[in-house]
Amino acid sequence: MKRTFPQIFGGLRIQPVEDYPERLLATLQHVAPHNGHAPNVVVLTPGIYNSAYFEHSFLAQQMGVELVEGSDLVVSDGYVCMRTTRGLQRVDVIYRRIDDTFLDPKCFRPDSALGVPGLMDVYRKGRVTLANAPGTGVADDKAIYAYVPKIIKYYLGEDPILNNVPTHICSEPDDLKYVLHNLSNLVVKPTNESGGYGILIGPRATSEELAKYAEQIRANPRNYIAQPVLALSRVPTIVDDHLEGRHVDLRPYILYGKEIFVLPGGLTRVALRKGSLIVNSSQGGGSKDTWVLAALCRAGGERREISRRQHALDARSGGQRQSAVGTARRDHRRQRTIRRTS
Repeated sequence: MKRTFPQIFGGLRIQPVEDYPERLLATLQHVAPHNGHAPNVVVLTPGIYNSAYFEHSFLAQQMGVELVEGSDLVVSDGYVCMRTTRGLQRVDVIYRRIDDTFLDPKCFRPDSALGVPGLMDVYRKGRVTLANAPGTGVADDKAIYAYVPKIIKYYLGEDPILNNVPTHICSEPDDLKYVLHNLSNLVVKPTNESGGYGILIGPRATSEELAKYAEQIRANPRNYIAQPVLALSRVPTIVDDHLEGRHVDLRPYILYGKEIFVLPGGLTRVALRKGSLIVNSSQGGGSKDTWVLAALCRAGGERREISRRQHALDARSGGQRQSAVGTARRDHRRQRTIRRTS
């Protein structure tokens, strides 16, 4: 859109996002171990066959850092080093784009060829920073979502600004009973799946599908959560040679280093199939430009100091500061302040 309609874009005073790689690099450098030298940051990718390899390569290029695979790194003399034509070069921060279980074949999956043998030993000694830290993926567990208000209250001493979507944990007897009795009105999700796989949308399921899914829930209730069907926002979307409405959701990006920075934009995902509520790219979803108007933001961007309990800081591994570079879901009612484009 910026290239196609530059005059429209320029006249709307859109908040820029071009500095995101620079801010990401600053965040990664901030959480580096204090080794007395300029931190060396690398992006760890699974390789060229990964569906997001282009993004990994683009980010590394924009940050001006090396894009590496597991075979490019080695543990030497208690440090993680990168193989170069000039010999081994120490690495201070690894922005990893591979899952926990593939990081170190000595600690996790022994058949992993994507990670670095001995990496976790160096990490435990505080000699390298992994962003995000191993284990932070627990926040992606759908069952955790139901406890987010309590987590906010415990760590921040505040009440959530936005309410959670009502969530039923099927491992709880009362919730399980409610879900089974109202299955045709709910969306049920496996807690250990991603990409929109395994989801049951009750109002669109057949009686046979409902009965089969109910048996799956009874057999393993801990693996399921249920929520009411949400009315996702709809935006005009180009379909063939005309416009049609399609459902979307918004995933903001947050950097947590020296300060907390929320990218003025984010990822708007769109369900390209007519009537679908599944926005995941792995199931035919797409994406849209997301513009935030400068007039809606405070000059210089909004900053907010957050007070945390000391025990929350002490709980971090070895007292080492960790980054929380990742994404956060937000209520779509806030999209009224966002200009969404096709």
